[in-house]
Amino acid sequence: MRATLNNPVSAFVSAFLGVHLARLRAAWRQSDRGASAVELAVITAMILVVAVVLLLAIQHFVRGATKQIRGTTP
Repeated sequence: MRATLNNPVSAFVSAFLGVHLARLRAAWRQSDRGASAVELAVITAMILVVAVVLLLAIQHFVRGATKQIRGTTP
């Protein structure tokens, strides 16, 4: 099943990310960005990388377990 952007959770996430991106863009335009905006960008990027790595690891293990259950070798 594919998620649609018409549900309340998607609307909230879109609004939440939009506000934070707008604040980050405004901070980058100012000559004095402040440490918090830069830290926010770095921490967000690190969390995204960790999430992607976890997703790929979980998919790898699930596919391997599925192949073993079906009797095929990886």
